[in-house]
Amino acid sequence: MSHLFCFGLGYSADVLARRLLSRGWTITGTATRRSGAKDLRHRGYRGVLFDGNEASAEVRDALQRATHLMISIPPGEQGDPALRLHGDDIAASPTLGWIGYFSTVGVYGDTGGDWVNEETLPAPGSPRAARRLDAEQSWQALAAEAGKSAAIFRLPAIYGPGRSAIDDLLAGEARRIAKPGQVFNRIHVDDIATAVEAAILKQATGIYNVSDDEPAPPQDVVVYAAELLGVPAPPEVDFDSAELSAMARSFYSENRRVANGQMKSKLGVKLAFPTYRDGLKAIAKSL
Repeated sequence: MSHLFCFGLGYSADVLARRLLSRGWTITGTATRRSGAKDLRHRGYRGVLFDGNEASAEVRDALQRATHLMISIPPGEQGDPALRLHGDDIAASPTLGWIGYFSTVGVYGDTGGDWVNEETLPAPGSPRAARRLDAEQSWQALAAEAGKSAAIFRLPAIYGPGRSAIDDLLAGEARRIAKPGQVFNRIHVDDIATAVEAAILKQATGIYNVSDDEPAPPQDVVVYAAELLGVPAPPEVDFDSAELSAMARSFYSENRRVANGQMKSKLGVKLAFPTYRDGLKAIAKSL
C-alpha cells in the first residue's frame, strides 16, 4: 500500500494529501501539538507529533512504513529539522523509495528581471534562501547515499482558494504596491499537487521549477482581482514610500522570471492555471 509521510501538512501539502487519500493512499502528517495531530486524524490522516526540537518515536515508527516522503517545513538556523533529527531513520527505512522537497525559487537570488531555469547557478541573496539551498543539497545527498529518489520542487508565490488577491480584497487587506520593472511568478496550489503527483508516478529525481507561465507585476494582479469582483482597486502605492515588513520588503529586493520547461517536458505537467488570470477566475467563480 502506498503511504505518504509529510513533515508538515500545510496549505500546499494538504492539497496533495487530499488527492492521494481519495486514491486510497495512507497519509501521515506531523503536527507540533496534540491538538494539531487530532485535527489531522479528523481529516482522515494519521497525525504524529514532531516539534522540530527533538526526535519523535512516533515519527520514527511511521517512517518505517512510509513509501513516499514529502518535506514541507522550512529549515532553521540549525538546518533542516527533519533531516537533522530523523535523517538516519529516513535513510534506513526499508519501504521508503522517494523523497520530495518543497523549496523556493528564492535560491536563484536577484537576476534583475532576467529568466532563470534549473541550469541557472543558485545565488541566494538572503540567509533564509541560503538555508533552503543547503537543505536541497543535503536531501539530495541523503537520497543518493541511501539509494532513494529525490525531487526538489522550487516554488514561487503560492496562491489558491482562501489565499489570493481576491481573498485579500474581500478582507480589506489588499495593497497595490508598484515598483518599476518588478515581476513575480506565482503558482496555483492545485498545480503544485499536479506536479508532485506526476513526479511520484515517474519516481522522478532532480530539480523542478514549479511555476506559472507569466511573471507579472504584483499590482496588475490586484487590479485584475478587483475587476473580477466588480470593486474598486486600492490606490497604487509607490514601493519606496510603502510601509512594509522586513520580510515583505526582502521579496521586492529580488526580481526574476522563472522558466518551467523541465516540469513540462520531464514530468509531463499541463498547468490548469498557466497565468494568474486563470487562477483568479476560478477562485472568483467558486465564491
